[in-house]
Amino acid sequence: MFRRILVPVDLTDKNILALDIAIQLALQNQASVTLLHVIETLADLTFQELEDFYKRLEKKARNKMDQMAERAIEKGVVVHPKIIYGQRAEEIVKYTLEQQIDLIIMTSHKVDLKNPTRGWGTLSYQVGILAQCPVLLVK
Repeated sequence: MFRRILVPVDLTDKNILALDIAIQLALQNQASVTLLHVIETLADLTFQELEDFYKRLEKKARNKMDQMAERAIEKGVVVHPKIIYGQRAEEIVKYTLEQQIDLIIMTSHKVDLKNPTRGWGTLSYQVGILAQCPVLLVK
């Protein structure tokens, strides 16, 4: 059912649970997992103006993503670490369409029942609304 699973990551430990679920589903469905990290660019400056800064961020991100990818590789899952630049929600949704992703698995904040609308501006909410494929939110 799911052949291409996308796990957007911000490189924090909270992404491990989403990755572990993706690994389990990948094993059950003989699917591949893509780890996607989006380095946000600043709107008022060109990439070239901050290229050294962005490249340092990319190097750190690549090291962390390699560690995360190893977790999947050890279990026999094909994993594709990918780093792109841009605005997170837009780039995640665009990547999903371009790569024909079947399922997105990402972390989400827990909803505060006293203020349920507070989380509507979060990345997980934006991706959940905009993505054309199923989105599994992990809390």
